[in-house]
Amino acid sequence: MLDYDAEAGAYDATRGGVPRAEAAAAAVLGLLPPHARTLLDLGCGTGIVTARLTRPGLTVLGADTSYGMASAAARRGVRAVLASGTRLPLRTASLDAVGAVWLLHLLREPGAVPALMAEAARVLRPGGVLVTTVDKDAAHDVGSDIDALFAPHLTTGPADASRDVEAYAARAGLRPDRETRFTGHGQGRTPRAAAADLLAGRYASRISPRGTTPGELAARLAELPGQDAPRAEPTYRVRSFVRG
Repeated sequence: MLDYDAEAGAYDATRGGVPRAEAAAAAVLGLLPPHARTLLDLGCGTGIVTARLTRPGLTVLGADTSYGMASAAARRGVRAVLASGTRLPLRTASLDAVGAVWLLHLLREPGAVPALMAEAARVLRPGGVLVTTVDKDAAHDVGSDIDALFAPHLTTGPADASRDVEAYAARAGLRPDRETRFTGHGQGRTPRAAAADLLAGRYASRISPRGTTPGELAARLAELPGQDAPRAEPTYRVRSFVRG
């Protein structure tokens, strides 16, 4: 997996920057109920999305396990704390909303996603909402030649599969509410960038080379045409769950 402390400085530039962040923030805000006054953004990273979760009367706090990421968020003016999504330093029933954008797919350890869902439910007030992206890695499969090359090497059982997330939410006392989608601006992959990301470990949650090595797979990517031509952009799915 990536060293997020080391990645913090260049993270935004490799993840679609401001356009993608604005689209993500708009999607999250669109799923918040009008009464929400407090929002915790889990896995806030550099705060590029968190800083855009603004509307009158809404107080936002970020949380991340990476010091480098939380520090970058703080430099953006985000109130950010070092904390795990499975053990939050917050009182029970103290928040109106919890957000988790591009986080669940990274939680590959058994039980990690259910534990995060349960902790989110704990800190939410009755009627509060959890807003999270689901099926994140699958969104990048746009039917391109890159996807065809990756297909035999996809990991099984994505941690953020929508059906599983809904089941975990139900166990935590969270019922499905609404959903929306947004475009991952600047995330159309090129063969050259895909090869670099593969070798850097940025596809650890999605790609597990079988019968080959990352270097060999990267070499095959280097043979594809249009090395710097972006393929189609992904469309991300966001769902909200309400605490009963």
